[in-house]
Amino acid sequence: MSIITLTTDFGTGSPYVAAMKGVILSIAPDVTLVDLTHDVPAQDVRHAAMVLDSVCPRFPKDTIHVVVVDPGVGTERAIVYARMDGRHYIAPDNGALSRLAEHYPPEKLIRLANPAFWLPEVSNTFHGRDIMAPAAAHLAGGTPPERLGPPHAELVAVPRLRGYRGDRRIEGAVEQIDSYGNLITNITADMLEGRPTDERACIICGIYETYGVFRTYAEQPPGTLVAIIGSTGQLELAVVGDNAAMRLGIERGTIVVVAWD
Repeated sequence: MSIITLTTDFGTGSPYVAAMKGVILSIAPDVTLVDLTHDVPAQDVRHAAMVLDSVCPRFPKDTIHVVVVDPGVGTERAIVYARMDGRHYIAPDNGALSRLAEHYPPEKLIRLANPAFWLPEVSNTFHGRDIMAPAAAHLAGGTPPERLGPPHAELVAVPRLRGYRGDRRIEGAVEQIDSYGNLITNITADMLEGRPTDERACIICGIYETYGVFRTYAEQPPGTLVAIIGSTGQLELAVVGDNAAMRLGIERGTIVVVAWD
């Protein structure tokens, strides 16, 4: 287990990421550290869950994924170790792992409770540095997960936004806004299966609408609102060459409808 990834809401200019890396490398100097992202919106557990679900399965088996999006830091919420699909996760039990768990039910679930694998002094506000980072480093060094603490019953789930599929319409919502300002919905390619995706399909988002689902952004001219199926298999809305969220004033949760006459 030589790869450790970090996912946080600290921001790229924060010294907190470096502090975690310093702890890990002091215990396990030979690991490879990978930054998944440090730009999860502050305390946005749902966003973190989506990022992990789309990225972590791309990593080799036995990768250790550390997640520090932790609005409940210092409270009685658990910090857990989970093994899912042959990969290892250390995270607060606040729903961040729930989307992964839908696809890969945990093979092992443990509550981090053994201070032998933490830093000697634990801050009330930085468990990422003082508990999660050293625990991950000890795992990378060969410590059996069972030594981290007792079994944990089940993961907390964050309810997913579910789309609705009717006879002549599919209703969903903007679930995520990516770094380009593209609007990622909870309407999946599977939901569109068997339905027309040419100009007969009207996609409505707030007060805006566009027609047809395209393969690429470049199939429409710059400045055009376009619908595509993105790399996650979900319907996306984008403004070609621009930031759709900013230009249109769209926020997460905005209703999206695909309709046919």
